[in-house]
Formats: sequence, C-alpha cells, structure tokens
Amino acid sequence: MSDATSATTADRAREAELGPLARFLKATELDIRMLGMLGALVLIWTVLHFLSGGLFLTPRNLWNLSVQTSSVAIMATGMVLVIVLRNIDLSVGSMEGFVGMVMGVLQAQILIRVFGFSLGEPWIWVIALGCGILTGLIIGALHGFIIAYLEVPAFIVTLGGLLIWRGAAWWVTSGQTVAPLDATFQLMGGGPMGSIGAGWSWAVAVAGCLGVAFLMLNGRSQRKRFRFPLRPVWAEVLLGGVACAAILGAVWVANSYPWPVGIVRRYAEARGVEVPEGGLFIAHGIAIPVLMAVAVGIVMTFVTNRTRFGRYVFAIGGNPEAANLAGINTRWVTMKVFMIMGVLVAISAAISSARLNAATNALGTLDELLVIAAAVIGGTSLAGGAGTIIGAMLGALLMQSLQSGMVLLGIDSPLQNIVVGAVLVIAVWLDTVYRKRV
Repeated sequence: MSDATSATTADRAREAELGPLARFLKATELDIRMLGMLGALVLIWTVLHFLSGGLFLTPRNLWNLSVQTSSVAIMATGMVLVIVLRNIDLSVGSMEGFVGMVMGVLQAQILIRVFGFSLGEPWIWVIALGCGILTGLIIGALHGFIIAYLEVPAFIVTLGGLLIWRGAAWWVTSGQTVAPLDATFQLMGGGPMGSIGAGWSWAVAVAGCLGVAFLMLNGRSQRKRFRFPLRPVWAEVLLGGVACAAILGAVWVANSYPWPVGIVRRYAEARGVEVPEGGLFIAHGIAIPVLMAVAVGIVMTFVTNRTRFGRYVFAIGGNPEAANLAGINTRWVTMKVFMIMGVLVAISAAISSARLNAATNALGTLDELLVIAAAVIGGTSLAGGAGTIIGAMLGALLMQSLQSGMVLLGIDSPLQNIVVGAVLVIAVWLDTVYRKRV
C-alpha cells in the first residue's frame, strides 16, 4: 500500500514539474503531429483566403473543396495500410483511370447496346459500380500476389502498374472520352442533386454528435474495465465539445451554400412553386461523395483499430520478422491490404468520373502523388508500423486545399505540381526528424 502511495506521489510530482502546455497535452492525450497538421491547415486557409481576396473561406469554395477531397481521402485511407506494411503503391492514379473507364463503358455502351438496358434504369449504376469494385479487387489481388508470393518489390510492381493501367485505360476506348454517364450514377459526384439537403444534413450532424458522445463514454468505460488511466473529465468534455463543434460547423457551411439560380428556377417550375421576389434559397447540404468518404473513414478506422487484421498489419510493419515468427501469415495479410487498396481506388474512380459526368483517359493522373503525400503528411511513417486513418484524411484535405487555393490564385499547373512535390519532400523530412527525436 505504501509503495502504491509513493508511486502516486511521484507521478504527481513529475506532473507538477511539467509546463501548462505539457500538462494539457498529457491530460487530453492529443498527438503533437496531429495538432501541428491542424495548425498548418488553419494557417494555409488563412493565407489563401487573404491572397484570394476573401474567396477561399466561402461556403461555395469550402463545399467544392470537400467534394474534391473525397476521392483522394478515400484512397489515402488504403495507402495508410500499404505504407504501414513498408510498401508503396504508385499505381493508384492509373488504376483509377482504368477502373473509371471500365465503369463508363459498361454503363454508357455495353449495358445499353448489348444487353438492351434503357436509359435511367435503376440497375445500371449498381451493375457499373459493382463491376468497378470487382475490377479494382482483382487488380489489387494481382499486385498483392506478385508482391507477397513472388517477392517482387512493391515499388517495381506498382511502377509497372502505373504504366500498364494507364495504357489499358487508353486501350479500352482508343483514347475516346465516354459520356454522358447514368443519371443516378452521377449523384456520387455531388452537385445540387448529389447532396442530401439541409434537413438531412442536420440529422447527420446530430447523429455524428451522438456518435462522438457514445465513443467517449464507451472509451471511458473500457478504460475503467481494464484499469487503464482515465483522462480528466474536463479533457473528455473539451475533446467531445470540439469534435461536435467541428461537425456542426461543417454542416452549417454546407447548408450555407445555395443551389444556383438557374437550377432553382427550373426546380420551382417543374414543381409549380412560386419563386419569391428575393429568390428561393435551397441549400446543398452535405454532398454524397463526402458522406461516402466519411463512411469509408469510419470503416477503415474500425478495421485498423478494432480488428485482428488491423493489429496484424501494424505488427508486420513494426517488425516483419517477429510477426512471421509469431505465426502471422504475412503474405496473405499483404495481399489483402492491396486488395483493399484496389476496392478503395474503384470507389474513388466512381466519385471522380461521376463528378465529371465522363470517363476519360486522363482520370486520376498524378493522384498517386496526392495520395502518398496525404498519407505521409497525416503521420504515416515510410519506415512502417505507424499511421492513422484520420491523419491521412486530414492530409488529403491539406493537399487539396493547396491545389484549390493555387487554382483560385491563377497559378499554372506546372507550378502547382512543383509545390505539391516540395510539400511531399518536406513531409518526409519532417517524419524523419520526428522519428529521430522520439
């Protein structure tokens, strides 16, 4: 009993020696790298808003930014697992173009001309999306098999895939663009009809806040159950409040962006609604691709944190030899990671092609750079064994913010690529410095 008392006293003494910031970080258990990335994001947004003459932090631009981020964020969640395993996937952009072209040709040509489907038939988008996901799964399995069982380095396999699948995307239609796509399929790209409106958006916000409260309470009860140290109540309330404020703020921004005047007029005429003198305000609300990205993020977070497969991935990335000696089937786990990557690429391809209402040979060009940069900026270590899904998604938002801001500033595309490449190099350098100090 005296030993326990002395240990507690010693812990309190060490805490008293810490500064206010250190005590705050210890109480809230916040990741310094995550805070640094959020700080960088706020700084970038502030600077871009000032340089763009107040155009960046507007509901319209932020809503478009969320839609543009969705496809990259989805692929970044898969890239986390790939990099945690000490591998890399350079083929995701080319895979996105090929899978997008397959889905486009399937719904715009094959299902209609060969199988006699009529335009607007509800099964078209289901079949197209299902075949796209299956194609991505097969490609990912092929990459994973060659890497895991034939022991060819992932860099070489996916570099070959970058060339092969980009060429295959061109080969499907000899470089021709396939358009238009199925009307229901287009909803996955966002737009006025591809959003859920103000009412449902607030419902999602309330559900998200309730989910945050549940996770906080459940996490605290689990800590009590296994006798782990508890965060102070004020820290729990603060973290939950900040998370809920972020959710409500994001929904408020989405609901502040109205439909364009022309679309509102056609909508009112079709339904016999009289447009008032000041105009009719119809909010976009949360875009469907954003909901898809959030859903993928939740699922991937659960997979990495709550499943045996996720623990295996991090164990292999931390020490492959020890994981193999512990009885983990490292080859099968590696193959499954690349299969998951292929499925996520297919979902991103559906979002990107739906947003363009076309399947093009150039779809996904250089997306591999954005995806890898998003994962690394989000805290995924190229040395393996460390990474978070939420960090990668925030990294995708940061990268897309840079691109969106540069477009608003009228910066040429080559210079945009220079900036993105420089950010990737700096992110890897910072990761190296951080690992040396930990």
